[in-house]
Amino acid sequence: MIKHRLSHHRRLILLARYFLLASCSLRRPSATSNNTPLPGSLDLVMPTSTLVVIPIAGEIEQTPTPGSPEANTATPSPTIDLPRPDPWDGKGRVTILVLGLDYADWENTDRVGPPRSDTMILLTVDPVGKTAGILSIPRDLWVSMPGIQGYHKINTAHRFGELYNMPGGGPGLAMRTVEELLGVPVNFYGRIDFKAFEEFIDELGGVEIDVLNEIKVDPIGPGNTVILQPGKQLLDGPTALAYARNRSTVGDDFDRSERQQQVILAIRQRVLSPGRLPLLVVKAPLLYQQLSAGIQTNLTLEQAIKLAWLAQDIPQENIQRLQIGNDAVTYDTAPNGESIYVPIPERVRQIRDQIFTSSSSSSPQPMTTEELIAAEYVRITLVNQTGDAALGDRTVKYLEEKGLSIIETVQSDKTRPLTRLVDLASNPYTLRALINLLQVSPGEVYVSLDMTANTDMMVYLGEDWAKDNPLER
Repeated sequence: MIKHRLSHHRRLILLARYFLLASCSLRRPSATSNNTPLPGSLDLVMPTSTLVVIPIAGEIEQTPTPGSPEANTATPSPTIDLPRPDPWDGKGRVTILVLGLDYADWENTDRVGPPRSDTMILLTVDPVGKTAGILSIPRDLWVSMPGIQGYHKINTAHRFGELYNMPGGGPGLAMRTVEELLGVPVNFYGRIDFKAFEEFIDELGGVEIDVLNEIKVDPIGPGNTVILQPGKQLLDGPTALAYARNRSTVGDDFDRSERQQQVILAIRQRVLSPGRLPLLVVKAPLLYQQLSAGIQTNLTLEQAIKLAWLAQDIPQENIQRLQIGNDAVTYDTAPNGESIYVPIPERVRQIRDQIFTSSSSSSPQPMTTEELIAAEYVRITLVNQTGDAALGDRTVKYLEEKGLSIIETVQSDKTRPLTRLVDLASNPYTLRALINLLQVSPGEVYVSLDMTANTDMMVYLGEDWAKDNPLER
């Protein structure tokens, strides 16, 4: 008989993967939609050179011409590493976007290209305050995407990012889209396969769910529909997944978000129950092999380990559960006739401020504008094109006193009439602060994403700043 001796290294890896697996419920994606904008536009000007123009509805679902770029997207690589993952020191607040995908969809001959995200959940953890938040984002939310022309359902961000080879692929574009929507940094992503999710719950021996109302669920596969009655019951992996992905109740996506969060907390409770973790460690060699193929993340091993241990120390009453619900959206119809949820900006900001708090869920404190700007960690390069060499240094001091970080100052021999801002990494709070502080004209504000740049924001001081600024008053 061969004995498996699990190394400490692999035990920590397994624990880290438990943390990610306990964060998402999945559903099989359906056909994608490509839409034109609804009335209204972004208050930022995006240069056309940075945009990907999305084809008309249904175009990317057609069978591609052999040899075309689309012909190579039917089986994309399942692992995408972001080129510049945000650092985490293990002490500051960390935010992870969890994407649930059905990889079996790639094998569907009726569909070409990478899948959409069916589940999008934002996790945020405060290691100091020992608090956490779970924010569910509905798949039909109608949003703009950095580098993509027009408005689209948020669940297409992953597909477009993969299909058009954007920085960071699907996870990268999904992260930047959520950052733009909420105005907070997203440090990491976790992408989870539905099969790994089912297998993991089965290894736990199922999860206990308190079903509130009778519900019919349909686990993947033929002839296995289940009607769940109200009350506490133990669900196996396929049934728990079907329960979390069901959209046939009156509340549609919003009810589904509630069930997904219910399943997340049930998994956490099961993993942390007495005697459960040692049993999982015994099975770890086989589990590690199974789960490795079903989870991708840009967390380093060390970061994942820190988060896994931290998750054990956060009491459930300190985990706040929210969603962008029906009180934060208006119902509308996209140009192609599909139903969409248009976010109400003020309500979305209120939900964001409630979830991103360092206090417990019983007494949330909204983040101040200064805290949100600090959380973006923006590196600013300032180019002085005012014609006044001394004005650059004085402006740097002025901005630093306002809490902004200038990493480089460049004195240019050329001058420009108007001050210009170029946001390279989607930093809405810092961008807005600079617009106000430097009195920047709307037509001189640009978003031109470049995740490989050594700076996050470019400031080009113009002659208008030399003529009228608070430093000279």
